[in-house]
Amino acid sequence: MQSTQKTTLGLSTETTSDPEPNRHGTLDSDGLDRRNFLSCMAWVGTGLLWTVSGGVPSSSRLGAQEPKKGELFFMQISDSHIGFDKPANTDVSATLRAAIGKINALPVQPAFLLHTGDITQLSKTSEFDTADQILREARTGKTFYVPGEHDVSVDGGASYLERYGKGTQRGREGGGWYSFDHSGVHFIGLVNVLNLKPGGLGSLGAEQLEWIQRDVKHLSSSTPIVVFAHVPLWSVYPAWGWGTDDGARALSYLKRFGSVTVLNGHIHQTMQKVEGNVAFHTALSTAFPQPRPGTAPSPGPMVVPAGQLQDVLGVREVHYVPSNRHLAVVDHTLSGNSPDAAFAAGEAAARSHAPAQPQGATNEVTIDNFAFNPKIVSVVAGSKLTWRNRDDVPHKIQSADNRFAGSPLLDTKAAYSVGFQESGEFSYFCSLHPVMQGKVVVTR
Repeated sequence: MQSTQKTTLGLSTETTSDPEPNRHGTLDSDGLDRRNFLSCMAWVGTGLLWTVSGGVPSSSRLGAQEPKKGELFFMQISDSHIGFDKPANTDVSATLRAAIGKINALPVQPAFLLHTGDITQLSKTSEFDTADQILREARTGKTFYVPGEHDVSVDGGASYLERYGKGTQRGREGGGWYSFDHSGVHFIGLVNVLNLKPGGLGSLGAEQLEWIQRDVKHLSSSTPIVVFAHVPLWSVYPAWGWGTDDGARALSYLKRFGSVTVLNGHIHQTMQKVEGNVAFHTALSTAFPQPRPGTAPSPGPMVVPAGQLQDVLGVREVHYVPSNRHLAVVDHTLSGNSPDAAFAAGEAAARSHAPAQPQGATNEVTIDNFAFNPKIVSVVAGSKLTWRNRDDVPHKIQSADNRFAGSPLLDTKAAYSVGFQESGEFSYFCSLHPVMQGKVVVTR
């Protein structure tokens, strides 16, 4: 029998039973079906204090939890997407600056910031420069980073590592992971957005996993651990690529520790799950929201009603008191309002505007709603196939077995063409969003 703790807003219940299959007769990798998965979600508006040890939230305003003597206090921000300028948010620099302004207005400044990835939209030098300029306005002493897939999309992370990777671990499979200690807490920054495989989720890789095992080997089991990475380490929603395929192995090295807190971004919304000694938390974006799992045709930038954008963007404060076992995590929207109404309105609009399947020419594949349409396309040998991106985020075509040249980063409205001379089947995927897969069938 498996014992899990399911925590919803203001309610904590213990269940002791084997997990049931979902409506398709299968289970997610963490043993949760769709219904139970939703019951584990806690939507956090401004002023909601999530106390991991009790699982019961209580109200608090940003800054109301003034740090006590000997208490560690830091902030998390995520998914700034500097360079994004589509309808979901035409000025992401302004909302990042608003987030920094809220932090600067605190009566006591945090020890540091954690930025959990997707600093930029297209990995451009100018975008990194703008982000750095805004983040330097923060009155905190230091900002620690991990990359998102948008930060490594052009050059495999070389530009990111040159700027932020000093002192981090490098290796055959990439690099950028590291650890540090602060006020008795051990922090581990992981990279799970490199070396993504077709149909896969986030991935850490064998080299990084071995490093994690070595990194914590010398620590006492009473040491509080904070792990931060871009893609969630638990299976939030595999159908949208929201999870890390080897995250469970990484967490297995942390089972002996009494307190483990995992902070992630990527999904642009606040969700929490408590599993044994581990508390999982995903964060709001400072740029734009994404739909809650399964509530819209696809993930991606979501437009909310005018005037409600700052209801679904935010920052996070984290407190650790040495005398307490667990860290307290408090999420705040930029507006001070609950995000629920804006999320619901955005999701309803996304469902009503879902595009129909394209008709007509077979020599063009449209990329829309995080899908290739048509998913399987037939062309005659000697002809060209064109991919055209209609999404508000970039995509990147990559052959699953390197049988044709992959595309550069395709921003909105960009197109890429390949001539197919030989007959056969050619599988491909989006190297930024590997759950997106397609196939080209070339005939004589």
